[in-house]
Amino acid sequence: MTSYQIGLLTTFILGLFILLGATISLLIDKKDKVIDFSIGLAFGVIVTLIITDLLPEIFESLGIKHIILFIVFTVVGYFLLNGLDKLIPDHHDHHMNKKEANANLEHIGIMTTLALILHNIIEGMAVYSTALTDSNLAVSLAIGVGFHNIPLGMVITSSLHHSGKNNKKTLLLVLLVSISTLCGGLIMYAFKFVVLDEIILGILLSLTLGMLIYIAFNELLDRIKNTKQKQVTYTGLIIGVCLLVISMLIG
Repeated sequence: MTSYQIGLLTTFILGLFILLGATISLLIDKKDKVIDFSIGLAFGVIVTLIITDLLPEIFESLGIKHIILFIVFTVVGYFLLNGLDKLIPDHHDHHMNKKEANANLEHIGIMTTLALILHNIIEGMAVYSTALTDSNLAVSLAIGVGFHNIPLGMVITSSLHHSGKNNKKTLLLVLLVSISTLCGGLIMYAFKFVVLDEIILGILLSLTLGMLIYIAFNELLDRIKNTKQKQVTYTGLIIGVCLLVISMLIG
């Protein structure tokens, strides 16, 4: 296999971890526990991802001299998702009836999907460029990064599926997230990019950071505060942090 083929294969592998998380979510029967567990899991993964992965990589790409770009595009990412948020029906009332609770779950699933598609495209571009220089490292990186895609696949699927959303639409959104890493590799391949420009990478990561901050603290945290099964949710949160740390050690 050529390095280009290995690069595309590794980005494809990344998407399979999203599908694995989706499958796990669908196989578990206890609806309420799956939702609360996966919400906590996703929160733990996203916050740990921000602290241990995104922030260091952004500062490595932009450096101190481009700190203004980091601030501007993180804010842009945050308010971009905030703007999209207003277009998607939601209910933030803590005393929600069943219909409103389902709408809130669907809202979380859609918002998380939007943020993760951008994040995964960037991730796919990075893994692809790594494969062109060191294919063994790229495969290890794909497996490591893939571990934190499992809980994200779970939260999207549990939120959309258990909200009563059409199964075909749920499947479509999960597939969009799963192939987004491959799309990142295909972008690199189509435009004959070998490596991403550091400034562009830093800007894209800053946009993603802002979007993930919005998801974690405006969507997931609010749900965690009002869950009735605190122990299940906190267990998911702790496991999410552990999964991310394991994925970093592997990758």
